[in-house]
Amino acid sequence: MFDRLQEPASDKIIALMAEYRADPRAQKLDLGVGVYRDESGATPIMGAVRAAGARLQDSETTKAYTGLAGDPAFLQAISRLVLGDSVPLDRTAAAAAPGGTGALHQAFALIRSAAPDCTLWLPDPTWPNHLSLIAHQGLTHATYRYFDAATGAVDMAGLMEDLQQAAPGDVVLLHGCCHNPTGADPMPSEWDEIAAMLRARQLIPLVDLAYQGFGDGIEADASAVRMLASTLDEVLIAASGSKSFGLYRDRVGALLAVARDPAEAERTGKVLTALNRVTYSFPPDHGARLVQTVLDDPALRADWEEELGRMRLRILALREALAAELRRLTNSDRFDFLLRHRGMFSRLPAEPAQVARLREEHGIYMTGDGRINIAGLGEAAVPLLARAIVETGL
Repeated sequence: MFDRLQEPASDKIIALMAEYRADPRAQKLDLGVGVYRDESGATPIMGAVRAAGARLQDSETTKAYTGLAGDPAFLQAISRLVLGDSVPLDRTAAAAAPGGTGALHQAFALIRSAAPDCTLWLPDPTWPNHLSLIAHQGLTHATYRYFDAATGAVDMAGLMEDLQQAAPGDVVLLHGCCHNPTGADPMPSEWDEIAAMLRARQLIPLVDLAYQGFGDGIEADASAVRMLASTLDEVLIAASGSKSFGLYRDRVGALLAVARDPAEAERTGKVLTALNRVTYSFPPDHGARLVQTVLDDPALRADWEEELGRMRLRILALREALAAELRRLTNSDRFDFLLRHRGMFSRLPAEPAQVARLREEHGIYMTGDGRINIAGLGEAAVPLLARAIVETGL
């Protein structure tokens, strides 16, 4: 049997991480892997999460199973964080999952169960694992234009034109904030246009919300998904707590489904529970319990919000410093798009050969499409990166 297996293509980001670790140069910079790093280069445990962990250690009395859909307290807490009061609770079904990737997997499984012949429309570009997950489920996909490389902004005209080709019942994948890999998000007025088009063409949004709090703040980053949930009949949301709570290795996520009415929400919830059962039986609970503890305790939540806010402002400051240094070196504003982007990532106008030169000549590692993790920078590295960008001819 095993002799008939075909070796899968390697994950480019994982391969890049390995290449970076093997690089013996003292002066090198990892802008590829998508995790937050502080000024020392570490990915810290957030203070509120550490306190919640100590509390959980002292109070937890069992490691028995939770519900198949996950702990109800966690599901309520994550639903409130994402949706606020935009929709009645009885219109929402939820199921816990191992991270945002697990939530997306279950979303695609749900779509395959309900509408196997529909087309999933993905932004071009998007997170590469979206394509892998969809292929694994055997679903059909198409792409719509999203990013204007010339301006560094969302290509709204291309987006709207391409989605006119979608059929009623098709699913449109959207990044709720902090688009990965470009950092370019729609403006509020553009989100209104997108919602109106989805409603008119009877399309169903699947929102990947992986970076809530890293863009313009916790509430602002949820504004688009809340608007969609309050104005459309059906919305799917793959929410992640892995980044916003720094729980990368604990894999915290949930799939939320906003249904047309309470009866449909109840039925959808039962389907989500059944999908969990056949996928991983009971979802992991430790990270979810940490998130729920932080969100439900006013003092811990205030501490978490304050620290996440500092992380967000640090990323913005790094963006400003990099744009200013590039403006100084080039005597132009062509890199000012960095200031408009949000979240960890931006996409540089780099050809693969230029990306290779940055890696080989300057020890700067980024993905082949020119995506850089701004949160991977330190203040001292900003001039080094800017000079390398200019010397490479970007």
